[in-house]
Amino acid sequence: MAVQIKICGLSTPETVDAALAAGATHIGLVHYQPSPRHVALDLARELREQARGKAKAVLLLVNADPETTGRALNAIQPDVVQFHGNETLQWIGGIRRSLPYEVWKAVGLKDAGTLTRSEKYIGKVDRLLFDAPAKALPGGNGTAFDWSLLSGHRHKIDWALAGGLTAGNVAEAIRATGAPLVDTSSGVESAPGVKDPQRIADFCRAALAA
Repeated sequence: MAVQIKICGLSTPETVDAALAAGATHIGLVHYQPSPRHVALDLARELREQARGKAKAVLLLVNADPETTGRALNAIQPDVVQFHGNETLQWIGGIRRSLPYEVWKAVGLKDAGTLTRSEKYIGKVDRLLFDAPAKALPGGNGTAFDWSLLSGHRHKIDWALAGGLTAGNVAEAIRATGAPLVDTSSGVESAPGVKDPQRIADFCRAALAA
């Protein structure tokens, strides 16, 4: 089965088109104001409609309060909601139980112990996204982690790989980890928040070739 590909932090119709044309299976829409990839709800709704039926739309939230979460979900109606902060198990599990969305949780993978602790999400989420540990921003920092932590690991939850992935290293990352889904953001940018259509195409080509 071909690897699935998420291009995260898209913010223009042109770059959504580029992702779809290149074979991305998921587009990520960041609704988090401190991020250079933040998109307002009206624009996010338009980009979501552009991708409807062609790729799954992933709404990324970071420690959003219930009002902000509800407003964003109602406006965008995504296929997936991805939590990328310190959200509680009760909150994440409640969203999954009560609303018709896939629920993903990003986990900063520091060591083998993180993998063990991540099992608390069994039954609470549909997918874990293993990323580099948070820095100034919770994600999109362009840094990778030690992929050997995932080599041979017996996953009990569907998962994805993120963190510093580029066209130059994504094939190696897939071979090293067996990732079924890869996620990039800064790895296809010419500047923070500025997606490059050629880099998107190169990334998807390299991932699919792996």
